[in-house]
Amino acid sequence: MAEETAAETQKQFLILKNAVENTNEAFVTIDENSTVIFFNKAAERVFGYDRAEILGHELGKILTPMCRASHELAVARYIRTAEATVIGHETELVVARKNGETFPASISFSVADIEGQLYFTGLVRDLSDTRNLEDRLAQNERLAALGQTVAEINHEIKNPLIMIGGFARQLLKKATVEKDRAKLAIIVDEVTRLENLLAGLKELYKHPQLNLAGISLNELLAEVVDLAHSYSGSKGIDIRLAPGIDVVVEVDREKIKQVLLNLVKNGIEATPPGGKILVGTRVQEKLVEVDVTDTGEGIPEEIRKRIFLPFFTTKAQGTGLGLSISKRIIEDHPGCSFQLDSKEGKGTVATIGFRRSKG
Repeated sequence: MAEETAAETQKQFLILKNAVENTNEAFVTIDENSTVIFFNKAAERVFGYDRAEILGHELGKILTPMCRASHELAVARYIRTAEATVIGHETELVVARKNGETFPASISFSVADIEGQLYFTGLVRDLSDTRNLEDRLAQNERLAALGQTVAEINHEIKNPLIMIGGFARQLLKKATVEKDRAKLAIIVDEVTRLENLLAGLKELYKHPQLNLAGISLNELLAEVVDLAHSYSGSKGIDIRLAPGIDVVVEVDREKIKQVLLNLVKNGIEATPPGGKILVGTRVQEKLVEVDVTDTGEGIPEEIRKRIFLPFFTTKAQGTGLGLSISKRIIEDHPGCSFQLDSKEGKGTVATIGFRRSKG
């Protein structure tokens, strides 16, 4: 009878151990000395450590210094008083992956007293995606409010601006005195600048309906490079396409074309005469990345921090909305990403990531 009970207990233990080992939730168990004695597969994925690297080591290895201190105090307090300040409750901590990246985590603690020895188990949930979603929703709410304001401003300014611009252009055609023509030309240029600014604001803050369709990425890139040659003028910049295997991506063709052309034009403006711009692709199983690489002067760090802010520009001409709009268009596309890598004196690489079409 005792043997049957022991066998049944062992069976239940193995079932439970297998369930905890293979769950999608990260489980970490420590002893009273904060030494890690259990680290399941999900914990390996979340923290980036193989269990061999973490078992037998202090838990502080995966905690930030501030969280490490509060954790040690909480464990010591429980051992001394048995007061469950965090046991049985969910708390948020900032923890660290092997690569040094920190992330917010929700941790539920439990404690087991086995033969006088205390063991603490934490159920860890990575909150990175949740926080990113919350930030995105908050940003969308702000953009929606700004969009409404922009629409109202656009409505109030656009019609008078059209009238001013129209009359100024008509007068410019009829003017014969050079001094008058020069002044009218300034008015026309400034009206055009304001018209472009209003159009850019509308593009930045509206939520357009995307016309998604499967397209050949290489065909689109070839078209963009062909168009880009007309912008390089007399600078003698070598613009080349280095396509990988052709893949189909599901995007709004015209909007992505707008983004790519804007990136190449930025490269042309940043690259000295005789420089090079390379448009290439890197194809992976589920993803394809497009790199627009220039041999320009690069972007100083203090400017890189502000490069995506609306109206920020280092150009004498321009609205400062080009990169902001490009980033917004990419973010509106499901599964797409956009990043800018630049080193002063070594050029810039703009990378767009596309999710490959399942078809």
